Amino acid sequence: MGNAGYTCIRRTFCWLNIILWLCSCAFLGVGVWLRLSYEGYATLLPDHQVLSADSIFLAIGVIGFVVSFFGCCGAWVQSRCLLVLYFLLIVMLFLSEFLIGAIAFLFRGGLGRTFANELRFGIERHYNASDRGSLIAPSVAAIWDSLQQSFECCGVSSYEDWYDIQSWSGKRWVPESCCRPSEARSILTEGSGDSFLRVDCGK
Repeated sequence: MGNAGYTCIRRTFCWLNIILWLCSCAFLGVGVWLRLSYEGYATLLPDHQVLSADSIFLAIGVIGFVVSFFGCCGAWVQSRCLLVLYFLLIVMLFLSEFLIGAIAFLFRGGLGRTFANELRFGIERHYNASDRGSLIAPSVAAIWDSLQQSFECCGVSSYEDWYDIQSWSGKRWVPESCCRPSEARSILTEGSGDSFLRVDCGK
């Protein structure tokens, strides 16, 4: 009876780790899809590319894959070493999640401001309307234009983020992607009234 109960627990443990392994594969698949489909978006935050959605999904997938492998193999072959390593990894993951969550909660306002400032810096220094990049590696300008057209927004916190940037120094202009569809033109000046979108992309 004791052996039967132990075997049942061991098999259940194996199946749970197989499910975790499959979920990890799904995360890896989503991460790869995001990386291929939205590759250029991470360039909007050059100093924080590791925090992009594709990187996070890939990291979760890899970690889950490794942890579930140790757990499943350790239970199946009854390896004490693998099981100890598995439980150590689980404890480390829980502690890491707790610390990251606590830090993110405590500094949530500062993180938001940091990201917003870096996005504005990218607009000011790296936006070049004539540089469209390529289909595989779109430029910062192409990514911003696509984002603003898709979400019908303009700027990080305001359309004024586009004023006096390096591409048109001293000019109070916004790019064409800030235009309303019926008012599309190459650039718009401050005096264009309601011709451009006033919803900020930070929302």
